[in-house]
Amino acid sequence: DFGAGSGAYVMAIAECLAHAGHVYAIDIQQDLLRRIKNDTHKRGYKNVEIVWSDLERPYGSKLADNHVDRVVISNLLFQVEDKDVLMSEAYRILKPRGLLSIVDWSESFGGIGPHKKDVVTKDAALAMMQRAGFELVREFEAGAHHYGIIGLKPSHV
Repeated sequence: DFGAGSGAYVMAIAECLAHAGHVYAIDIQQDLLRRIKNDTHKRGYKNVEIVWSDLERPYGSKLADNHVDRVVISNLLFQVEDKDVLMSEAYRILKPRGLLSIVDWSESFGGIGPHKKDVVTKDAALAMMQRAGFELVREFEAGAHHYGIIGLKPSHV
């Protein structure tokens, strides 16, 4: 989970994996990572690894190439300056045929979500994803104020 924040996706994924596999909670905010670590400990999840990292730097996730099956980027695009580095990092760590899930704000909603100037539209997110080498798999409903897209890292890399 790139930009794990409160850890909602981390907890949901760890639960779905039923203590198998590995979940990486990656964020630059140490206080949020501490909270995730405490929450995972309370719930008994031993398959969650906390990674303090700057995802706007090459190799920022600190994970190996072709290492993970899925990357989740939720409500993060509007917060980062170098979005292409973020996408490249997701591509680098995904295994061939790995999936990238993006959920972000569809627009600014006067007080909730990002400022209008910071909104990353679905079309802009698709373009970034494709520049990084991903192929669009599908779009999905992500609530009234968000869009969702899934990209695939091709197997021929």
